[in-house]
Amino acid sequence: MQTKRMFPLFFLALLLSVSVFAQESPFRVKYEYQQITTIESVVPGGLGRSRMIATDKAGQLEDTKLENFFSMVGINFGNIKDNDLAITKKIEQMSDNGWDLFQVSSASYGADKSTGIFLTRYLFRRPKQ
Repeated sequence: MQTKRMFPLFFLALLLSVSVFAQESPFRVKYEYQQITTIESVVPGGLGRSRMIATDKAGQLEDTKLENFFSMVGINFGNIKDNDLAITKKIEQMSDNGWDLFQVSSASYGADKSTGIFLTRYLFRRPKQ
């Protein structure tokens, strides 16, 4: 008998909790996002094009030249170091402007074994003002 009385109370409590949590909280943080994309070429002989691309909220494109991974004699570790420095500098600049690095995703593409690109996307966010 007591179980029959408790079921309606349990069901009512469940419905109330679902409706409370389903409403948007006024304390929920809203974010704005910005993405930076790096495209690094692995075309032999330095013939590829490598770039770091950012687009601001106004739609203005910031296109920064990066070095290719390969030179005429093979992998160029100096170029890789220079690219790492440029990317790190951009991440630090974003951080100094209040952006948090939220997510990083990468991919590679190659039509054959001698060509290709490394693509990395850096997604930043910060609370809307």
